[in-house]
Amino acid sequence: MEKLVSRNRKAFHDYHIEETYEAGIVLQGTEVKSVRGARVNLRDSYARVEGGELYLFNMHISPYDPGNRYNHDPRRTRKLLMHKAEIGRLAGKVQEKGYTLIPLKIYLKRGLVKVELGLARGKRLYDKRRSIAERDQRREMERAHKERLQNS
Repeated sequence: MEKLVSRNRKAFHDYHIEETYEAGIVLQGTEVKSVRGARVNLRDSYARVEGGELYLFNMHISPYDPGNRYNHDPRRTRKLLMHKAEIGRLAGKVQEKGYTLIPLKIYLKRGLVKVELGLARGKRLYDKRRSIAERDQRREMERAHKERLQNS
């Protein structure tokens, strides 16, 4: 059973998500308590392969209030845990033009903190406009369908 902690809503607006991967994350003491309290912000965070290992940059985990001197830097670089073969495959795909690794959500799975990474390609401005227009069109169709059902 999964408990969603935080979702990166902006990722689906700014990127085309091609594939998703699950990774564990190395956290220290009070960070786990902050994550369990949903005090996490994924905006502007990204993952990168360095030296055969996967790291998550710019993820903000708020300091745990009762943690006092045991708290850690909120924006420190955190290591992600995946199999070596998966990391190698991801590194190859990220080398391709325009791909990046974006954290999509953080959740608890059987008591462990997991990160869902998306292999993403950046959207152009006209792609974003098209997505918004399609969403509005879908809403209008649903609204019209609902009215027809109510009137009959």
